[in-house]
Amino acid sequence: MIGDGTKVIRLQGRLAMPGFIEGHGHFVGLGHSKMMLDLRGAKSWDDIVRQVETAARTAAPGAWIVGRGWHQEKWQRPPEPNVDGYPTHTALSRVSPKNPVVLTHASGHMSFANAEAMRLAGVDASTKSPAGGEIPRGPDGQPIGVFRETAQGLIGRAHAAAERTRTPEERQQNLLKAIELASEECLYKGVTSFQDAGSAFDTIDVFARLAGQGKLPIRLWVMARDDNARLAQRLADSRRIGAGNNHLTVRAIKRSIDGALGPHGAWLLEPYEDLPGSTGLNTSSIESIRETARLALQHNYQLCVHAIGDRANRETLNIFEEAFRSNRIPESRRWRVEHAQHLHPDDIPRFAKLGVIASMQGVHCTSDAVFVLRRLGPRRAEQGAYVWRTLLNSGAVVTNGTDTPVEDVNPLDSYYASVTRKLPSGAAFFREQTMTRDEALRSYTRDCAYAAFEETLKGTLAPGKLADVVVLSRDILTCPEEAIRSAKVVYTIVGGKVLYAAE
Repeated sequence: MIGDGTKVIRLQGRLAMPGFIEGHGHFVGLGHSKMMLDLRGAKSWDDIVRQVETAARTAAPGAWIVGRGWHQEKWQRPPEPNVDGYPTHTALSRVSPKNPVVLTHASGHMSFANAEAMRLAGVDASTKSPAGGEIPRGPDGQPIGVFRETAQGLIGRAHAAAERTRTPEERQQNLLKAIELASEECLYKGVTSFQDAGSAFDTIDVFARLAGQGKLPIRLWVMARDDNARLAQRLADSRRIGAGNNHLTVRAIKRSIDGALGPHGAWLLEPYEDLPGSTGLNTSSIESIRETARLALQHNYQLCVHAIGDRANRETLNIFEEAFRSNRIPESRRWRVEHAQHLHPDDIPRFAKLGVIASMQGVHCTSDAVFVLRRLGPRRAEQGAYVWRTLLNSGAVVTNGTDTPVEDVNPLDSYYASVTRKLPSGAAFFREQTMTRDEALRSYTRDCAYAAFEETLKGTLAPGKLADVVVLSRDILTCPEEAIRSAKVVYTIVGGKVLYAAE
């Protein structure tokens, strides 16, 4: 096959492997995260207030200030004053009186707003929490600025109204810039395929246009995300398999049945250890997701349900089992539970029995470990929190990813977490649940491909498959454990073309 125009890469001891497949992330969200305040490095609420204050100095009056990545459990000290550990908006509102501010939690399942944003949204002491959401309040009954789960929509609608004042061309350019930035970041980190955990049909239409023009650098496998009425209208005409020279596939639907553990939004069978009056939030009704399952069967789509708490996972598996019983086929439909973070021991064997994919993210374990014991207590944490080993031993397929922009899209962070479960302190979070290095690599390549019905195209390096290859600076299968984190992406190759080179 070698000719005069062939580029020859001599490995010289470096590792060539199948391109990493991001098993669950938010592609446009990754791009947008590069265009707003990055709050992930904040050590305290005061740090965040200072970032907003700096942004407000140069922002035009009335312009929205947007950020993402804060997490109250990762601050060095609790904010003062606080309600249940969450800050109040007073300091933030003081430094941004003329600009509405919305700051999304690292999990994406909670937002913080200042007084101006709440004014524009019409939120005050009389505003009721919507179904599947909560508005925490201070002793005076006034909202403190925190909006959990579906309550985020109250602020989101006000922000969206401001966005609609931009021209269609401006909004389109913003989306294209986000896609460009996300693509660049993925290639830099060795990601050749990206399983997008929920995009609207309008965004999917843009993906399709770019794929048809050969302008989509990495391969996207997309879950359509919308309400059931819109899904019924668009599923048939939106389905695509391998469009744009295998750069776009749309054959899955995304729904969410609960929230996230950090904001006390995961739906649990028993109350939270640190919030005994709550079992979390059911963000979409069971009946609604049953109807989505019916639509998925009708249009031959995979159904992917965000479920984090043990109650959420049980209810999701029940919905899947009911759907499979009414539509018996011999092979697995490869429906997926996205996250599957906290399981009741009785439900763990059901994944393999039903052929359901556990679409998990290794780095969530070590990132969340600082608060998991407080939320669940030691018994539930040991029996059912991020139980990759138990799932694998039961015969389930476990895939990997980062949930970016919740976490950095870097696969090596999730790979390291999967094989060590080590926290920054050096302690391990129930190390008996680790994957082997081979298993972790498969969870990021072959098994992700299987979870998308793409195992004949990608996930391994073999004749006839897509030439998606990553070259790493060291062999992560054999190097010392702590050396995994220092491995670098040297080349990212998509379809036989070098799209990123470090040298």
